[in-house]
Amino acid sequence: MQTRIVPRTGEPLPCVGLGTWNAFDVASAGDRPPRAEVLRVLFEAGGRVIDSSPMYGRAEQVVGDLLRAGPHPAPFLATKVWTTGRAEGVAQMEESIRRMAAPGRIDLMQVHNLLDVDTHLATLRRWKEEGRIRYAGVTHYARSAFGALEQLVRGGQVDFVQLPYSAASREAEARLLPAAADNRVAVLVMRPFEEGGLLRLVRGRPLPGWAAEAGIATWPELFLRWILGHPAVTCPIPATSNPSHARENVRAGEGPALDPAQRRRLVSELGL
Repeated sequence: MQTRIVPRTGEPLPCVGLGTWNAFDVASAGDRPPRAEVLRVLFEAGGRVIDSSPMYGRAEQVVGDLLRAGPHPAPFLATKVWTTGRAEGVAQMEESIRRMAAPGRIDLMQVHNLLDVDTHLATLRRWKEEGRIRYAGVTHYARSAFGALEQLVRGGQVDFVQLPYSAASREAEARLLPAAADNRVAVLVMRPFEEGGLLRLVRGRPLPGWAAEAGIATWPELFLRWILGHPAVTCPIPATSNPSHARENVRAGEGPALDPAQRRRLVSELGL
């Protein structure tokens, strides 16, 4: 898998990761083998980025248990703090580390949906200095929060920003993605398929001939390569519990991203 550089440090990061929202929130032991296979697919392709949150139910624990179950390459673990108050945030982040982090450290801790963001960023700055985390970030799913995200990105307080971005939802291109590029902030992309909406849009429709000629095999791969065509993007994190879907996703990181003309062509042909 190809890599993108984390701007603040120069660390190479594989350019397709894994989200766990809904996909890893399972209770039955019988539900775990497909998730273990998804992780295997990710690692075998050269991927390392795994994103979760205490908001995602049992996902952190399931990820941690599966990672502890067997040998694997070192993951890049990202999760979030999603509560109010300093003490509550510290307690929640410590619990996330216990649940998820096989080596005992989270790489990226993010303030989920900007909840009590000033309080938690102060803690994250201290934790970075102490080596408890490597990077600090912020996230939000709503386009209405892009202004607040941009302010934090431009303020130099964060290393990562996580945001929604897809061929159908391009609002981040106006200011937020340029702000990330200008301020050396890495970008994780959530909801790259619009929670399945993009895939439903093209269901039963053949891939464009120009995409197939470029070696692209599936619509998910095409949509992810579209996202990776923006130079500010570091890593989209599609969520899945299906190993076949995981294989389609990781293929996007093995070939070239779409160039500007191809990106415009896809948007135009799909009427987006």
